[in-house]
Amino acid sequence: MYGNRRKAFLVSAVLVGGAMLMTACQDGDADAAQGSTSAAPAGHTDTATGGDQSGGKGTASVSVSDSGSGSSDSGKVAKCRTDGLKITATDNTIGGDPDLTVVVAMKNTGAECAMSGYAGVDLKTNAGPLSATRTGQEPVSFTLKTGESTFFPINYPANDTGGSGIRITGLLVTPPNETKTAAVQWPGAASLPISENGSTPVKIGPLGSAGQGGAQ
Repeated sequence: MYGNRRKAFLVSAVLVGGAMLMTACQDGDADAAQGSTSAAPAGHTDTATGGDQSGGKGTASVSVSDSGSGSSDSGKVAKCRTDGLKITATDNTIGGDPDLTVVVAMKNTGAECAMSGYAGVDLKTNAGPLSATRTGQEPVSFTLKTGESTFFPINYPANDTGGSGIRITGLLVTPPNETKTAAVQWPGAASLPISENGSTPVKIGPLGSAGQGGAQ
C-alpha cells in the first residue's frame, strides 16, 4: 500500500515537472520569437536610414560637381555686339598735350558681354575715309555688365599749318570681332593737317586704355 502511494507520488512529480519544463520552453520560445520580431524592424530601419543617408550624400556630391562643371561650360559670356552697345565720342583734349584727343565710349545696353582688343576706327573726311592705326599697347580682356562702359582714345595732330587741311565730317566705329559699324558724331577739331609722307596721323589705343573723358 505504501509502495503504491510512493509510485503514484513519483509519477505525479514527474508529470508536474515535465509540464513546468514544457511551459518554460514555450515561454522561452515566445520570448525569443518576440525579441527576434522587434529586433528585425529596428535593424532594418537603421540599415535603410544609413543607406539613404549615405546614398543621398553621395548623389548630392556628384550632382553638385556635375552641375558646377556644366554651369562653368555653359556660363561663358558672349562677345559684345554693335547692336548691344551705345557708342558715343567726346573731346578730351588737355592743354599742353602734343596731340589732340577724342575719347570713344562703348556702353553696354544688353546682357553682360566680353570685350578685348582694338576697335576699328575710320574718320570720314572730304578726301575719303581715313583709317586710324593702333598704338601697339597690349590689349586686355574684360566683361561689361549691363550699363557699364569702356573707353579708348583717338589721338590726332592739330592742324597748325594755316591751311584748310583735311576736313573731318564724321566718325565710324566697329567694335572688336564685329562687322557692323556705328556712325558717331565727331566732337573734335574740324580738320587734320595734310601729311607729306602719306602716313596716317590718327592713332587709337585698345579698349579700356582711356578714362571716361566726359563721355556717357
